[in-house]
Amino acid sequence: VQLQASGGGLVQPGGSLRLSCHASGFEFDEFAIGWFRQAPGKEREFVARIRWGSGVIYYSDSVKGRFTMSRDKAETTSYLQMSSLKPEDTAVYYCTIDPNNGGRYPYWGQGTLVTVSS
Repeated sequence: VQLQASGGGLVQPGGSLRLSCHASGFEFDEFAIGWFRQAPGKEREFVARIRWGSGVIYYSDSVKGRFTMSRDKAETTSYLQMSSLKPEDTAVYYCTIDPNNGGRYPYWGQGTLVTVSS
């Protein structure tokens, strides 16, 4: 299983950024793609996830209303559109896959750094 996250960078507070996650190398019937983030000195935290088949999306309270997750089924790529970014959104963002919608994430990508700073 391979997960390739991209799109991170430096953005000013209030700005926007879109992350991408391309998933490959698997054949799971029912799976979900998740986004997590880890800020310096903090534990990794859940951001959002999408059930690939139904498209149902869950967000953490900290990003709800500011971040939008979506998917391109043909490309097996998920996106995380981040708006109204705050300095506290600064973190390495990881995409991951839950292979059977069981709430566990055994596969992780390498992460992409998002820095929100003026």
